[in-house]
Amino acid sequence: MAAEEPVRARPLIVGDPRPQPPWPAARQRLAEAGTYWLATVRPDGRPHVVPVLAVWLDSALHFTSNRAARKARNLAHSPRCVISVGGPALDLVVEGDAAKVRGGAMLQRLAEVYASKYRWEVAVRDGAFWAEGAPTAGPPPYELYRVTLTMVFGFGTDETFGATCWHF
Repeated sequence: MAAEEPVRARPLIVGDPRPQPPWPAARQRLAEAGTYWLATVRPDGRPHVVPVLAVWLDSALHFTSNRAARKARNLAHSPRCVISVGGPALDLVVEGDAAKVRGGAMLQRLAEVYASKYRWEVAVRDGAFWAEGAPTAGPPPYELYRVTLTMVFGFGTDETFGATCWHF
């Protein structure tokens, strides 16, 4: 289970007069973003970055992938990943480890969150999502991944916030 709150926060720029963003504001941004950018690493070390639709549930980001997709193959090699989102006043970069979500009850909860957030109706069967409407992800089934946060960086984009690093 992911930590509910950061164990430590620190400013990235010593002496920055802008206030540090509060974790609840960052968490809300992670929950409400529309498109997220997922970075994984190929087995040969080259980076791979793709847009994904993600949801926030139980203190973690979750996203889907077709089993044969490059991102799924990269995560099978190394679970380390980065997810970033941009937004008004605050850009966020999440570092963590991705693991496949198992269990019908959790998958059903995630299906409900995806339906609420993106209007993407899915069926849960055989440990995966089955649905139409994910043209950039390939055909179903779609496996679900949970990203356990290790660090989150927040970067103020105007005078509202400074830059912060939260440790989990």
